[in-house]
Amino acid sequence: MKRVVLAAVFAVAAGVAGADPLEGVWRTAPDDNGNSGHVQIVPCGSALCGTLIKSFDSAGKPMASENIGKLIIWDMVANGASGYKGMLWSPDRDKTYKSKLTLSGNTLAVEGCIAFLCRNGGTWTRAN
Repeated sequence: MKRVVLAAVFAVAAGVAGADPLEGVWRTAPDDNGNSGHVQIVPCGSALCGTLIKSFDSAGKPMASENIGKLIIWDMVANGASGYKGMLWSPDRDKTYKSKLTLSGNTLAVEGCIAFLCRNGGTWTRAN
């Protein structure tokens, strides 16, 4: 019995130790309407995905949104020491961008491009 408990403890510890630093809940920068959200980033296959789990109005108060539960980030993979590349959907413009994310501590610089037109998605902050 002790072996089973120890094995379970080591398995959980190994999973936590192997977690990608991008995983967790991030508060987005305000969009064109001043609204922001919480995006939860988790592993999905060999990449990372992010789902909108909460929305906030321009005053920072929780609000209902048809986009809650929708995939915002997908196919995100590490690209260098603190960089990531993948896809990002911007609900305020209803556009999908090839995206670059740059992690620096508890902040995440977001940039997205369509062809040669790029958009600065601002800086997201860790919410958890």
